[in-house]
Amino acid sequence: MNTFLRLFSWTTLLCCAACGRADDSASKPAAKPKTVLSPSNEPLVNPAPKAGVVTLGGGCFWCVEAVYQRIDGITKVTSGYMGGKVPNPTYKQICTGRTGHAEVVKVEFDPAKITLEKVLAVFWKAHDPTTLNRQGVDIGTQYRSAIFFHTDADKAAAEKSRQAAGRSGEFRNPIVTEIAKASTFYKAEAYHQNYFNLNANAPYCRAVIWPKLRKLDLKFKK
Repeated sequence: MNTFLRLFSWTTLLCCAACGRADDSASKPAAKPKTVLSPSNEPLVNPAPKAGVVTLGGGCFWCVEAVYQRIDGITKVTSGYMGGKVPNPTYKQICTGRTGHAEVVKVEFDPAKITLEKVLAVFWKAHDPTTLNRQGVDIGTQYRSAIFFHTDADKAAAEKSRQAAGRSGEFRNPIVTEIAKASTFYKAEAYHQNYFNLNANAPYCRAVIWPKLRKLDLKFKK
């Protein structure tokens, strides 16, 4: 595994416990542990860490989906459409380039294992962000490079990440990646989901996705 993947590491969760002390006096009953209640008189529990989410467009969603499925800390990747004006678009409509949507993947991740900054670091390496409305042989606005943020904090992180990528010296031409607020996400048809894992020997997978994964040194998940 190369240096690029070392940035994805597990974090250690620390838990602490407190012990109560019983009253030593024989004339008094032992104190009962107190339960902290919410205003609705329900026991309070520590909420689970909120899952992170970012929606990314980097050309054909089959490629981007395959990349993120192989990154530690990513909990779910869903292919779909975002950024257009036509409600409930179909793949056939998307392919005309007239709906305004981009092919995207909604990436959900565990912030305890991977940060948004690291998720975006993968994004810049997984596609060419300098080609406008194009990725390789896939041409059209539906293949544009885009980051759709879900919170203001994520917007700031995306802009900072784009600036850093532009200064990295990795790209000859200016980055043209769009950064926009997430709109309605339309899940793509079932046959688009988990495409590479189910069709690894299909011509497109062999010609485009396999080379991309090898370039990123990502291993096929069996």
